[in-house]
Amino acid sequence: MIEAVTLAGDVVLRPVTERDTEALVDAYIRNRDHLRRWEPSRPAEFFTHAGQAERLKSLLEQQARGGAVAWVLADGERVVGRMTLSTIVRGPFLSADLGYWLDAGYTGRGLATQGVRAVCRMADQELGLHRIAASTLLDNVASQTVLRKAGFEPYGLAPRYLAIDGKWQDHRLFQRILHERPA
Repeated sequence: MIEAVTLAGDVVLRPVTERDTEALVDAYIRNRDHLRRWEPSRPAEFFTHAGQAERLKSLLEQQARGGAVAWVLADGERVVGRMTLSTIVRGPFLSADLGYWLDAGYTGRGLATQGVRAVCRMADQELGLHRIAASTLLDNVASQTVLRKAGFEPYGLAPRYLAIDGKWQDHRLFQRILHERPA
């Protein structure tokens, strides 16, 4: 069972629900400029109730099929970040990709690091995964610091890996092996 975890202060990492639609709209609008440099270009529809509702519906369908798990970081009713394990692969791989963002007003408090650690613990103990991968832009030192503090190690460079802020950009690849149990 994926649980809620209290992080620093009153911020809670909890599973995302359809009830988070409006709070996500508010969070993305509030952080539009902050996230632009680190995320894919977003159409205007992304920042609307309909856009977030459709996105959330798709994510929850993926989650129901076992292909993703998503959380929000919430300060009361206010969403201040998101963490997602996507591309969950079972079988001999037992791996997933981690993505996350944090509200501009909440950076520098250790919330991202605490959240990533909690997600990794749940990925191991609740989902039975062996490995989590993540990637950052080469100059995203803050995110690289979060990953390193959460036990991730860099393992490569991917040229023109993702279209971020309207252009193909190189990324540093990270991974965390969650356990050394027998296969």
